[in-house]
Amino acid sequence: MSSLLVRGGRPLTGQIEPSANKNAVLPVLCATLLTDAPVRLRNVPEITDVERIVRFFGELGSTVDWDRADKVLTIDHSTIPPGARATLPQAMRASIMMIPGLLERLGEARLEHEVKGCTLGAREIDPHVEVFRAFGAEVSQSGHEIVFRVTGKGQAARMWLEYASVTTTENFILSALTVKGTSQIVNAACEPHVQEMCDFLQACGATIIGKGTSMVSIEGGTKLGGTDYTFNDDFHEIATFLALSAVTGGDISVRNGCPEHFDLIDRTFGKFGADVEHANGWSRLAAPERLKVRENFTSHLITKVEAAPWPYIPADLLPIFIALGVKAEGQTMFWNKVYEGGLTWHTELSLFGGHTLLCDPHRLITFGGEELAPATVTSPYIIRVAIALLMVASSIEGESTILDADPIRRAHPNFVDNFVALGADVQWMD
Repeated sequence: MSSLLVRGGRPLTGQIEPSANKNAVLPVLCATLLTDAPVRLRNVPEITDVERIVRFFGELGSTVDWDRADKVLTIDHSTIPPGARATLPQAMRASIMMIPGLLERLGEARLEHEVKGCTLGAREIDPHVEVFRAFGAEVSQSGHEIVFRVTGKGQAARMWLEYASVTTTENFILSALTVKGTSQIVNAACEPHVQEMCDFLQACGATIIGKGTSMVSIEGGTKLGGTDYTFNDDFHEIATFLALSAVTGGDISVRNGCPEHFDLIDRTFGKFGADVEHANGWSRLAAPERLKVRENFTSHLITKVEAAPWPYIPADLLPIFIALGVKAEGQTMFWNKVYEGGLTWHTELSLFGGHTLLCDPHRLITFGGEELAPATVTSPYIIRVAIALLMVASSIEGESTILDADPIRRAHPNFVDNFVALGADVQWMD
């Protein structure tokens, strides 16, 4: 694992052009397995998970051309030979979304028991198994692998999810496209990246009704074609750089093609006294003289930031707001309603001098405004936590080290280069 050396205390200023959303790019790459027509994808970020999928496609026999300089990826799966076999990448959660395409093409897919992603807590695959079985697949275990096979009994299905899971929703939509008839999912996830996967599939000729709502209908059995698709700017990265502006006392503008996704995010920044402006395709946060938690009208209640499935504040963004909570004068409760392992890193904040209280696995209180000092801290394998620790370190005058900071590379290409371009003194220590 690599570490980051941070010499903080500098206000960060400038403009940033963000990359595409990893959580949109990976499902779309998996979705390309459903068509034999060439697909051209633009604004593709050069991140480790994309590298893994491109390598996997090469092992299958797909024709892949990646112009990294222009961020253009061209894929043609028609060259996959009959009977092709490859081991699905284990080091990322997105592997499970390649199963519908592999079942359609090869009739079988194999997956390791432990499909790893960020260490956020228990992440079961049972809902995915239910989806594949609902569309006629046979699911069994063989040694350390889970084996998925086509039975020839595939038919349209209706499913009401217990929880609005992003990847389960995406797997349902992909699976529904492989069978004839109209399928429907209730309590579907509606995050921007789920909508973006639907946009891509519709560009390929799919019929999907209800995108962005909790009830989605899919017309299956239609042969999909190719398309030329450009990914949107990543709202996670946009919010992250705006938070960096706030926490360092800076003034940062970030390109933002979808400001309609930011109403609640803007209000959450406002809870710490920071205001966001959107104009002419850019979002700007000019930091106030000091960050201070705004008091509730109901004064005996603590200010809260609640993270849950969209349209709540995304759980992936909670760490950056926790960083603001540590810096802002006042008390804030952060409530992660998604992952039970998403707050255990709070002890690293105490090494900076931050005062926090973990109420239970899902709720954390920050007592902000305390004087902080440089420190050496260790990031868990969670992308936005590594960034949150980097944010805090950047706001403190002196030299800090973020150990095990590699998770940043899973989602954001050239993140440190962008940091430096804004005036930060940060470098990788391999």
